[in-house]
Amino acid sequence: MNAIVLALIGMLILALGYRYYSKIVAEKIFRLDPNYVTPAHRYKDDVDFVPTNKFVLWGHHFTSVAGAAPIVGPAIAVYWGWLPAFLWVILGTVFAAGVHDFGTLVLSVRHKGQSVGTLAHRLIGQRAKILFLFIILILVLMVNAVFAWVISNLFIQFPASVLPVFIQIPLAVWIGHAVYKRKQKMLVPSLIALAVMYITAVFSSEFSFLQIDLVRYMGGENGAGLFGLGAVSTAFFIWIVVLMIYVYIASILPVWKLLQPRDFINSHQLVVGLGILYIGLLFVNPTITAPATNAVSDVSWFPLLFITIACGAISGFHGLVSSGTSSKQLNKETDARFVGYLGAVGEGVLALISIIAVITFFPNKEAFSASYSSFAAASSGGLGNFVKGASNLAMGLGIPTSISTTIVSIIVVSFAATTLDSSLRLMRYIISELGVEYKIPVLEKKHVATSVAVVSSAALVLLPKGPQGFGSGGYLLWPLFGTANQLLAGISLLLISIWLKRLGRNYLVTIIPMAFVMFMTLWAMFQQVIFEWSFIGTSSNMLLFIFGAIIFVFAVWIMLTAISALSGKYDHKISSQEED
Repeated sequence: MNAIVLALIGMLILALGYRYYSKIVAEKIFRLDPNYVTPAHRYKDDVDFVPTNKFVLWGHHFTSVAGAAPIVGPAIAVYWGWLPAFLWVILGTVFAAGVHDFGTLVLSVRHKGQSVGTLAHRLIGQRAKILFLFIILILVLMVNAVFAWVISNLFIQFPASVLPVFIQIPLAVWIGHAVYKRKQKMLVPSLIALAVMYITAVFSSEFSFLQIDLVRYMGGENGAGLFGLGAVSTAFFIWIVVLMIYVYIASILPVWKLLQPRDFINSHQLVVGLGILYIGLLFVNPTITAPATNAVSDVSWFPLLFITIACGAISGFHGLVSSGTSSKQLNKETDARFVGYLGAVGEGVLALISIIAVITFFPNKEAFSASYSSFAAASSGGLGNFVKGASNLAMGLGIPTSISTTIVSIIVVSFAATTLDSSLRLMRYIISELGVEYKIPVLEKKHVATSVAVVSSAALVLLPKGPQGFGSGGYLLWPLFGTANQLLAGISLLLISIWLKRLGRNYLVTIIPMAFVMFMTLWAMFQQVIFEWSFIGTSSNMLLFIFGAIIFVFAVWIMLTAISALSGKYDHKISSQEED
C-alpha cells in the first residue's frame, strides 16, 4: 500500500472530526459562552493566571502534551501491525482524546482553574480526591524522572542538538520580555528564534567543536569520569543535574517569561517538522513494507495496544495540562475548542507520521520482522526506528542525513523538555493543593512546593540503579505509566460526565469513551498485576506489584464512588452559574 494514501485518509478523518464533531460538542453539549469571565481574567496575577492569545496558548498546550510519547507509543505499537495502530490513533483522537482534552479544559475553567484532582472532591467526594491525587502524583513523578533520563540520553547520543536547544532559552526570555513589556507581536520574533536554532543546528552538525559532547570531553565511552563513574554515567549525572536546576527555575518563572514564548517557538518546530516530514513523504512516495496485522505469541494487542499508544490517541496527562496550566491562561471560553480539541488533533497528526515513518523505513517485511522480533525489541528500538525513518522522509527534500537527524533530535528534545517543565509545574500545583487540604501552610509556598517536586524527581532518577543503567531509576516504576495514565484519562472523562449530568445535559459523548478506556485499562492492569508482577507471575516484581495493586484498588474504589454519583447519590441538578 502507498503511504501517501494512508496519510491522506488519516488527515481527512482528523480534519472532519475537528470541523464537525468538535463543533457539535462545543455548541450543543458544553455550550461555550464568549462572555464568560475566565479564571485568567478573574484571578489575573501575571504569574500563573495570564489571559493569552489562543494561538500562543495552543502552542503551549500542544507542546506540553506532545512530548516524546506520541512518537514512541505508535513506533512501538506497529509491532502488532500498522492497521490497529492507525485505527486507534485516528478514531481515538476524534472520539476520545479531543473530547477529553477539551472537556477537562472547560471543566477547569468553570471551576476557578482548579485541577481535575481537586475537582474530584467537588464532584464525587473527599475520599475520591485523595485517591485521585495519589495516582496523579505517581504519574507526574514518573514523567519527571523518565523524561529527564530521555533528554539526557538524547544529549549524549546527539551532542549536535545540545547547543540549538540551549540557545532557545535566552531567545525565549527575550521574546517574552518584548511581548509583555514592550507590547510587541510574538510571531515574527519567534520565527527568527526558530531560524537561529536551525542555523545553529546546521553548523553544529557539520563542526564537531560546536557539539557539547561530555563523553568525548572525558576520553570517550571508555574514559574515566567523576566520583568513580565512567564517562557515560558521569555525563548522565551532569545532564540530569543541569536539567533539574533548569526545571526548578522554569517552573517558578511567570508563564509569559519563558513558558509561553518557548512553547510558541516549539509549536513552529512542530509545523516545520511535520511540514518537512509530510512534504518529504510526497517526494519519497514510499511503500508500506510492514504488515497490516502481525500475529505474535508473546504479548497480545488486546488490550495492550490501547495502553501502549496513549498520547496520540488519549492520555490522562493531557487532562492535567488542560486543568493545570492551560485553563489558567484561557482568554475566552470559546477558545477552549481551538486549544483543547485542536491540540489533540495535532497530536494525532504527529502520531500518524510516526507510524508512517516506521512502517516505510524497512526495505521489506523480513527486515521489519527482524527488528520487531518481540515486544521487548519493539519497546527498546521504537524511538530509534522513528528517528531513522523520519530522517529518511526528510531526505526527500534533499536534507543531508546528519542535519535531518540533528533537527529531528532537537524536536524530540524540545517537546520532551516542554513536557518536563509543565509536569514539574503541575507537581508544584498538586503539592500546594495538598498543603491547603491538610492544612500544612509551608507546602503552599512556591519555593517549598517546587523543591519537594524537584528533589523527589531527582531522587527517583539518581538514587536507585535503574533497569537501563545509571540514571534510569524512573524506569523502575515506568511499566505502571501506561495503565496509570489511561486510568487518569478514564476518571477525568467520568468527572466530566458527572458534571454534564448535573447540568442536565447529554453526557454520552464522554461516558462512552470513558467506558471503553476504563474497561481496557482495568483489564490490562489486572493482567499485569496478577499474571505478570505478582509472585505467581511470569515476571515477578514486588515493587511493581505493590504499587500496581494500590493503584488498581484505588481505581476500583473511585469507580464505585463515581457510579454512586452517576446513579443519584450526589445527584442534584445545577445551573452553570451555580458552578461558578
